[in-house]
Amino acid sequence: MPEIFKKTFDTPAYKGSVEFNTGLYINGKWVDGSEGGFIDVINPSNGKVITRVSEGTEKDIDDAVAAAHTAFETVWGHNTPGYTRGALLYKLASLMEQYEDELAALESLDNGKTFGWAKKADLALSIGTFKYYAGWADKIQGSTIETSIDKIAYTTHEPIGVVGQIIPWNFPLMMLSWKLGPALAAGNCVILKPSEFTPLTALFTAKLAHEAGFPPGVVNVVNGYGARVGNAIAIHPNIEKVAFTGSTLVGRKILEASARTNLKDTTLELGGKSPNIIFDDCDIEQALDWTIHGIFWNHGQACCAGSRIFVHAKIYDEFLAKFTERTKQVKLGDPFDPTVYQGPQVSQQQFDRIMEYIDSGRQEGATVHLGGERFGKEGYYIKPTIFTDVKKDMKIVQEEIFGPVGVVIKFEDDDDVVRQANDTIYGLASAIFTKNIDRALRTSQRLRAGTTWINCANQLHPQIPFGGYKQSGIGRELGEYALEHYTTVKAVHINLGHTI
Repeated sequence: MPEIFKKTFDTPAYKGSVEFNTGLYINGKWVDGSEGGFIDVINPSNGKVITRVSEGTEKDIDDAVAAAHTAFETVWGHNTPGYTRGALLYKLASLMEQYEDELAALESLDNGKTFGWAKKADLALSIGTFKYYAGWADKIQGSTIETSIDKIAYTTHEPIGVVGQIIPWNFPLMMLSWKLGPALAAGNCVILKPSEFTPLTALFTAKLAHEAGFPPGVVNVVNGYGARVGNAIAIHPNIEKVAFTGSTLVGRKILEASARTNLKDTTLELGGKSPNIIFDDCDIEQALDWTIHGIFWNHGQACCAGSRIFVHAKIYDEFLAKFTERTKQVKLGDPFDPTVYQGPQVSQQQFDRIMEYIDSGRQEGATVHLGGERFGKEGYYIKPTIFTDVKKDMKIVQEEIFGPVGVVIKFEDDDDVVRQANDTIYGLASAIFTKNIDRALRTSQRLRAGTTWINCANQLHPQIPFGGYKQSGIGRELGEYALEHYTTVKAVHINLGHTI
């Protein structure tokens, strides 16, 4: 029998208890992995084991796919009207509201993000996303198309069928909602693989989905490693669509697997190296606030992080001095301490990767203006880090670091900064700070990025699409646009008596 995880929290931010199953959730039941294996879940604040979860395998993916297909053919898809699907999604959102403290505590525990941000941002957006798509579930419509007087044609937007979804560790619950919301609203059945680093909120949400009343087989959650469970999803011949959020390297492998097997419909939300452009006519205090948020929020572990900070030459020295002082005020520590802004990186692996980038910057001649060191004696903490004196071909300028590391780059004029900002393989997000609306809009049009924030950063809403240009991905999450990736269009021709 799968194990039950129980924990009592007694922290300044949250006091309470959680209890849920740590098995695989397949066909409405909690089961052990087919090979009986387990994965340790580590607390990044101290490096100690929190609990262990059942490890899935290829056989478990086969079982989940079979359950999902049965559900799609019998109790979901066309068998369940949109208003019923919407009611279930809304009930799930309501249950998440009921347990938002428990979910925020779990997100802090196994990811390391602060409880305050987990509740304020991750939970709020996740709940809002499910409510948003609950409203869409009975409004997915086709159209009639003019042909001739003796013919009628119309289109329907139908669910694809069985969908595989692979989510990352940086925003576990938020990414779960971005994936499940549109997929379930459109009538698809899902096999979801959470990250092996952060599976706890996905399992708790599976418990809530069961309580909400989703039929068996509609939502399946299979813990496991990417090399086995993720790959099994990518190559499975009976999974008709795959959605992935993670690194560009893995995204390429998933796209390749789709091409080699059954040409799955594929959406990929991948890496970023977002430019944050500070013009000389900006409100400097406003720009400082958002720049701190843009790079150090979630410990820099955000694909849209404003990690390339371009500052106009006229205000470069002033901005850098103030940015340095603001960065020194970023407080690191226990994620359950309400005064803490930045917690630990998610894992030893990620800690080591970030430190390798910092070492690379030093070796290539960049200046560590601030930080660049470990914080504390336990856990995976890295001090907020600022590099200056960088060159465009350095790894820290071109590659995604995914940590609290920003590079500050001087620019001379609008053409110069647009050229530098677009000099990247990525194109996920960007930010512009200026009081001149013409300058803001003109620059936004020239940037090759899927999102531009003007006088703000890292702003996400359920109704606004999110996705990238170039190697930042294929397709869009959120908004009405996401539904396009979970439906397929059928054209119907009706003959009213016309003969050949």
